[in-house]
Amino acid sequence: MSQTAADLAPLRAPVVHESAAAHVSGTARYIDDLPELAGTVHLAPILSPIAHGRLRAIDDAAARAIDGVIDIIYAADIAGENLIATPMRDEPILANDLLQYQGQVVGLVVAHSHRIARLAANAVRLEVDALPAVLSIDAAIAAKSWVLPPVSLRRGTPEPALTGAAHILSGELEVGGQEHFYLEGQIAFAIPQEQGQWLIHSSTQHPGEVQHWVAHALAVPLNLVRIECRRMGGGFGGKETQAGQLAVWAAIAAHKLGAPVKIRLDRDDDFLVTGKRHNFKYWYRVGFEAQGQIIALDLTIASQCGYSADLSGPVNDRAMFHVDNAYFLENLRLESLRCKTHTQSNTAFRGFGGPQGMILIETIIGDIARHLNLDAAQVRRRNFYRAPERNTTHYGMSLPDNILEPLFARLLDRSNYYERRAQIEQWNRRSPIVKRGLAITPVKFGISFTATQFNQAGALVALYQDGSVLVNHGGTEMGQGLHTKINQIVANELGIALSSVQASASDTSKVANASATAASAGTDLNGRAAQAAARTIRARLAKYLAQRDQVDEQSVLFKDGQVQTSKRTLSFQDLVTEAYAARVQLWSDGYYKTPDIHYDKTTLSGRPFYYFAYGAACSEVELDTLTGESRVTAVDILHDVGHSINPAIDIGQIEGGFVQGMGWLTTEELVWNDKGLLTTHAPSTYKIPTAHDVPEHFCVELYGEPNPVDSIYRSKAVGEPPLMLAISVYEALRDAVAASVTARDDVRPMVCLRAPATAQAVLEAIARARELAVQDPAP
Repeated sequence: MSQTAADLAPLRAPVVHESAAAHVSGTARYIDDLPELAGTVHLAPILSPIAHGRLRAIDDAAARAIDGVIDIIYAADIAGENLIATPMRDEPILANDLLQYQGQVVGLVVAHSHRIARLAANAVRLEVDALPAVLSIDAAIAAKSWVLPPVSLRRGTPEPALTGAAHILSGELEVGGQEHFYLEGQIAFAIPQEQGQWLIHSSTQHPGEVQHWVAHALAVPLNLVRIECRRMGGGFGGKETQAGQLAVWAAIAAHKLGAPVKIRLDRDDDFLVTGKRHNFKYWYRVGFEAQGQIIALDLTIASQCGYSADLSGPVNDRAMFHVDNAYFLENLRLESLRCKTHTQSNTAFRGFGGPQGMILIETIIGDIARHLNLDAAQVRRRNFYRAPERNTTHYGMSLPDNILEPLFARLLDRSNYYERRAQIEQWNRRSPIVKRGLAITPVKFGISFTATQFNQAGALVALYQDGSVLVNHGGTEMGQGLHTKINQIVANELGIALSSVQASASDTSKVANASATAASAGTDLNGRAAQAAARTIRARLAKYLAQRDQVDEQSVLFKDGQVQTSKRTLSFQDLVTEAYAARVQLWSDGYYKTPDIHYDKTTLSGRPFYYFAYGAACSEVELDTLTGESRVTAVDILHDVGHSINPAIDIGQIEGGFVQGMGWLTTEELVWNDKGLLTTHAPSTYKIPTAHDVPEHFCVELYGEPNPVDSIYRSKAVGEPPLMLAISVYEALRDAVAASVTARDDVRPMVCLRAPATAQAVLEAIARARELAVQDPAP
């Protein structure tokens, strides 16, 4: 087989995803594709019918009478503690007498097939006494209902600075949550092993946490529980913690029955059972000068966390860290409310609170620009972080890698922003119904887990006698290309063809105590660990060859499948054969921990991030002012990924992240009724973006400068930051709404647009902007 250029030089090449052929041919195995062992049974959940209440009785006679039903498991059947092993210990494995959201799992039907289990679960009748339910952020604040205590942060002297500002604005904003809508739903397959051991196949971003939860539920040591995940069909944060519940349910059923047990949630049940992106509500007062420079900010941000803490603490902390986005805030009062409601426990979602922080400051900047009748791009630039005196965040971290100004300026030029701005203004004067909007917004996103202990990783690299390599690391593959990049790293370190390197399934028996694949740090952490292991093997081979040939060890060169010294050249495979015969160790582990990071949770200060990823997007929209319908017509993106390890994968992540963010802010609306039922719990009622929603002009470019900190090959993370580029779409829609009411130069309308900006929300914003323009025309 001939080798391609990418195969011979795998680093920085647009290498195809390692499972691409298997994906398109349908041969890639997911958990539901694994052959079921003899005796495998299936679970289906029994769900709470109310948001808050007491469970008085269960009538499951009809369910048990269905042919094929084996058993029904309730909290009373759990031998150990009926609590998931979360830090807060506030989530029951199965609801007992207290029901805390509509969709909470009360019991598990065990049957010979998935279909029979679901049928029987629907036949169970629960007798309940309803209790008052807290179902919204406003209701939680009124009741002082917190899942975690409020947190506050101050910088400078915000009160006197606000009072002395030339201009003051105040406002509110509501931003909705988002369903993860991974293509592969939540699933787990628990298989009892010999001598009390367990194998759990779990579609999870965090095998180590699933291992911990299952071991706790079964009251066994961790070394008896093995979690394996070859690939996921998407995760987006929804499988960071919440995949663990399914693994626990499968394990406790398998333990009781002594049989392999599989559970996969139907899409409707997945919507009802699992948490979403946190929805937020904000109140702000901002003081600023005549040219738009922010002097002081007073912010209150509140999130709907659901009935238990889950990851709400760090999600809200990160929202606090990112309320600045790209802007220096000298005087700031910030309060964060973590609201407890009788709804699903919201959880991690791509961006992990960052999007909810950034959209607030971008909204404020847009309001300032409209109030002053200035171009929003100029107001944004005036407030950018700038060295040396305006280059430290509100949590005390400096920005040594600040490239905001040159990156933003380059995109302004490449997108022809000012020319298009003039053209759009002309269009809007001529077009009474269809209005256009344009916005360019930046992103500054911190990379690292804010919980410092998670910033570590391990890997194993095994070199076989034929010269092929197997890599195992602590990260998980959810379609993002992590295995592909790590294969590239190992191939590059050993100087061999990419086709010689294979990644194996993530497995807690291979790499212990691995962190979640999250925080955009998968390649940064696991890539460095795999690199360390590969370098150890290469050093052993070089030492052996140098001693054999009596040459300098540093002069041994590994490249293109060949190994060269000053005396001879031999193939990599021949060297491996020689080294094996000479008893050279041909495998190694590797370990990495992120340096130079620290964070004080009590003061919310320190250096929680190793570096920042930057980017900017220019988006253009069209808006029908009669129907509220809108579409994105053009997007230009310039994004900073450092020195890209794989440009094709990075561009794909940027495109996908942007479109997912666009869905969050335009069409993906979660609606609960007054009884606490999520009514948008299927594709028929919850609209994710499709190919039709992708703009015809969609240009993505990589900034290309190396990461100034010592990251893996000077690359930068790419998983989460691009999602927040879609805030440019939201701001462009607000620009178009403003155009629908700006009939005179002396009218400067406020635009109060809730997100997602559905057609209904847009029509409400237009009506409100027109009302405000009439009530309060500019002098």
